[in-house]
Amino acid sequence: RLLESMIPVKMVNFPQKIAGELYGPLMLVFTLVAILLHGMKTSDTIIREGTLMGTAIGTCFGYWLGVSSFIYFLAYLCNAQITMVQMLSLLGYGLFGHCITLFVTYNIHFHSLFYIFWLGVGGLSTLRMVAVLVSRTVGHTQRLILCGTLAALHMLFLLYLHFAYHKVVEGILDTLEGPNMPPFQRVARDIPVVSNALVNTTAKAAALTL
Repeated sequence: RLLESMIPVKMVNFPQKIAGELYGPLMLVFTLVAILLHGMKTSDTIIREGTLMGTAIGTCFGYWLGVSSFIYFLAYLCNAQITMVQMLSLLGYGLFGHCITLFVTYNIHFHSLFYIFWLGVGGLSTLRMVAVLVSRTVGHTQRLILCGTLAALHMLFLLYLHFAYHKVVEGILDTLEGPNMPPFQRVARDIPVVSNALVNTTAKAAALTL
């Protein structure tokens, strides 16, 4: 099924078969999370493990579930013959090309190599999903809307993960923790000092009143 997700189908005159299971797509989403974590650790970024893990899981699962739901809604409007489970499976296996592209380009830092893999590997997985949706949709306008939306979102997501994901995560970490805050520092430990000063001021005011 992983190999089939990279091979576009040629016959689009009858509905193509879609695997109705979610084990493979779920493992691919977790693999993509691991690749994003690996990419952040190899990029001179000082990060917190918990925040980084949550951000990667939220990004990957958010894309998988969110885009699948959106495309399924469009498919319903365009009268495409596909269920939600089949849409989740189709998009999940489509992430196999993203995993290959990001794993290679995170370890070999050449922009030209990334564009080759983006068009080659990422393009093949996108064409596979587009061909399956074309075979299950009737009408040229419906096919154009449905397949064009899916192809644009899938290819742009790969660009986002390669170019913008690291910067977005660094911005989130700076917002949550501060750019120069040492690890495990807590503002709460300064509260006793403030409390003692407040007690001393209150005592002095009471003494003056008396």
